[in-house]
Amino acid sequence: MANEAGKRAAAERALEMVKPGMKLGLGTGSTAQIFIELLGRRIKQGGLDVVCVPTSQTTAAIAEKAGVPLTSLDEAGWLDLTVDGADEVDPSLTLIKGGGGALLIEKIVASASDRMVVIADSGKRVATLGAFPLPVEVTPFGWQTTAAVVEAVLDEHDVDGRACELRIKGDAPFITDEGNLILDLALGRIGDPERLAIGLNQVAGVVDTGLFVGIADLALFGSDDGEVSELALPEDL
Repeated sequence: MANEAGKRAAAERALEMVKPGMKLGLGTGSTAQIFIELLGRRIKQGGLDVVCVPTSQTTAAIAEKAGVPLTSLDEAGWLDLTVDGADEVDPSLTLIKGGGGALLIEKIVASASDRMVVIADSGKRVATLGAFPLPVEVTPFGWQTTAAVVEAVLDEHDVDGRACELRIKGDAPFITDEGNLILDLALGRIGDPERLAIGLNQVAGVVDTGLFVGIADLALFGSDDGEVSELALPEDL
């Protein structure tokens, strides 16, 4: 069961990093939603002038309801900080993201930021990535062929599983905001995330993967007692 207290504790800690005048990236998912709602509350209290770039249509709707001012990434140009959740975080701050289906825009926004801070409950901290299925965004055209090539690529990598399934929502394929499909790879364990990300991204038809390598700067993990632990890159320690 999701650790709601932990999510809130992590979101509250991240909110402390937001300063007036900042341009922020807003992630997608249940933990990011908590952060957005807290941010909106602080904005309404006054004294916090920020503008934000949402990573999905869902996030945009949540932010608008919370009274958070929005803009596009092209209009913002560059961001000071992106706050987003993750499905898994390993000791090197490599992430699996995309459980909510917004991995492509999340990666673009995070990569256009001075810092990416991950907020999550403590259960998302893992020794090795892979228990959570890895999302891979692919074009609708020829997706079955793309999936077959992806499965062949997996034979060349240090993973424990090779199952590749099209994500379904209801009785139809899940469609991303960019009009693409998602393949969920049940890998069990990913021995070399960076090499796997490179290999998958070389497949024609693959738009991007949910492996975030070298993008996150800090992760905040909240526990059910409200305590928050940090995992940072060396330069942030």
